[in-house]
Amino acid sequence: MTSYPTSVPYRAGTEGYHTFRIPAAVVTTAGTVLAFAEGRRDSAGDTGRIDLVLKRSTDGGETWSALQVVAQEPHGGTVGNPAPVVTRDGKIVLVSVRNGRDATEERIRRGQVSAADGRRVFVQTSEDDGRTWTAPREITQAVKRPEWRWYATTPGHATELRRGPHAGRIVVPANHSLPPAGPDNGTEGKYNGGHALLSDDGGQTWRLGYVDDNPDGYVNVNETTATELPDGRLYLNCRTDSTAPGNRADAYSSDGGQTLELPFRPQAGLACPVVECSVLSPDDPDVLLLSGPGIPDARAVMTVRASHDGGVTWRPVHTVSGLPAGYSDLTRVNADTVGLLFETGDFSAYAAIAFRRIPVAALT
Repeated sequence: MTSYPTSVPYRAGTEGYHTFRIPAAVVTTAGTVLAFAEGRRDSAGDTGRIDLVLKRSTDGGETWSALQVVAQEPHGGTVGNPAPVVTRDGKIVLVSVRNGRDATEERIRRGQVSAADGRRVFVQTSEDDGRTWTAPREITQAVKRPEWRWYATTPGHATELRRGPHAGRIVVPANHSLPPAGPDNGTEGKYNGGHALLSDDGGQTWRLGYVDDNPDGYVNVNETTATELPDGRLYLNCRTDSTAPGNRADAYSSDGGQTLELPFRPQAGLACPVVECSVLSPDDPDVLLLSGPGIPDARAVMTVRASHDGGVTWRPVHTVSGLPAGYSDLTRVNADTVGLLFETGDFSAYAAIAFRRIPVAALT
């Protein structure tokens, strides 16, 4: 078995944090790898004092800078779901969400949280290779419908389109929950829906693109990632916990994320547990990649799969290990290398966030 270089930018129980989760990675125009995560101060849970943190690597992911806090909720709440993207002019745009300290997902989905403590959306930028960042600027009213309750961006990197009439558009896939009907309380999975945030001016202004709501319990769009295919279409792949076969669904957009060609449909060819996955189209070679756990019933066996038909069929091309593993994000480090930032550990998927450099040739 070939061994590839792997470093560990984040370890649980270090640098003032209980756990690090929710990785997102991009590479700047200067070649710096930016590894974002949620720094969870008090526990591994999704609620409480959670900061959005960053480490930088100027040597392709071999070594990492000191931890940097990019955003922090002033009243001890949650900042997370980082969705970074590097624009064609070299600026880094970072979208994230936040909520109050005691606003759990269940309470938000039940409608028991005020608008001020509920899920709100913010954007920041950096023009110095990720060293410094603007203050978070709220964009909630532009991208969140009033009736939506839960709300989450990606997680993982966002996408800037490079081809066709929408070149330069930033696309941030996201998900939300609807208010319930009848005797339901809103926590039911059938009320999950998907949408996209779009910006055509480098992150200055934002609006909603596609919205996929269909609370019938068949496909319920949840955490979603996207990439631009060589033909200019947008490919989207999401987590779903529903009656549809498998735990993945996918969709395509031919107008830059404004609408979907068809609603999300099951992608039963991907054997995964219910978990976030990452997609990346490296452009050269013509292959579509997806990272995520490689077995259907546990967060373990981090695997990179490849598709040569735009996401119709998939095959495994690289298995990291048989260890526990959770969320992940793919990025192109350079012409010869793909980077994989992923949650893993010997006895828990959340013991560390590691970064593996994989030769492009090994993924084709």
